[in-house]
Amino acid sequence: MFLPQLNDLSEGGDQSIQQIDALVQTEETLSIMELIIGAGWYIMVPLAILGFIAIYIAIERYLAIKKANKIDRDFMDRIRDYITDGKIDAAKDYCANQNTPMARMLGKGISKIGRSMKEISVSIENVGKLEIFKLEKGLSTLATISGAAPMIGFLGTVIGMIVTFHAMKISGQGIEIADLSGGIMQAMVTTVAGLIIGIVAYIAYNYLVTKVDKVINKMEAISVDFLDILDEPIK
Repeated sequence: MFLPQLNDLSEGGDQSIQQIDALVQTEETLSIMELIIGAGWYIMVPLAILGFIAIYIAIERYLAIKKANKIDRDFMDRIRDYITDGKIDAAKDYCANQNTPMARMLGKGISKIGRSMKEISVSIENVGKLEIFKLEKGLSTLATISGAAPMIGFLGTVIGMIVTFHAMKISGQGIEIADLSGGIMQAMVTTVAGLIIGIVAYIAYNYLVTKVDKVINKMEAISVDFLDILDEPIK
C-alpha cells in the first residue's frame, strides 16, 4: 500500500530535480553575444574599434620591424671592400638594393665621402633619426590604447551600475536579487573587455619597443663600423 506512494514521491522528486537542472542549465547558457549587447553598444563598440586598431598596429609594426632587422651577414665586409677599392658608386648601389634602415643610413654616409668626418657622422645620425621615427610609427597609439581601453571599460561598468541602482530606486515593487546580479554582471563585462584589450596592447607595445631597441643598437654598431672603415689608413 505504501509502495505506490513511495513511487509517486520518487517520481515527483525526479521531476523536481529535472526542473531545477533545466532551470540551472537555462541560466548558464547565457551567450557572450548577449552579454556584449546587454553591456551597452555605446561602450562595447569603441572598445571593439580600439581592439582592432591595437591588433592591426601590433601585426603591422612587427612585420615592419622584422623586415628592418634583416641584413646580409657580409654586409659590412662588402662595404669595406668597395670603399677600400675606391668603388664608391658600387657601394651606393649595394646599399640602395638592400632597402633596410642600416643600408639607407650608410648610403647617405657613402654619398658624403670626401667631406669631413664630422659632416659624414652628422648625416648618418640624421638619417638614423628618421629611420627610428619610422620604426616607432604607431607605437604611441598602441601605448594610448593600453591605458585608455581599461578606463573606457570601467566607465561602462560605472554607467551600468548607475542604471541598475536607478532601476532599483524607481521600482515600485521589491527587486529580485537575480535581476540585480544580472545587471551587475552585464555592467562588469565592459571592464573585462577593456582590461583584455589593454593587457594585449600593453604587452604588444613593450615587445615592439624591445624589438625597436635591438634595431637601434644594430644601427649604432654599423654606423661606428662604417666610420672606422673611413678612418682606416689607406694602404
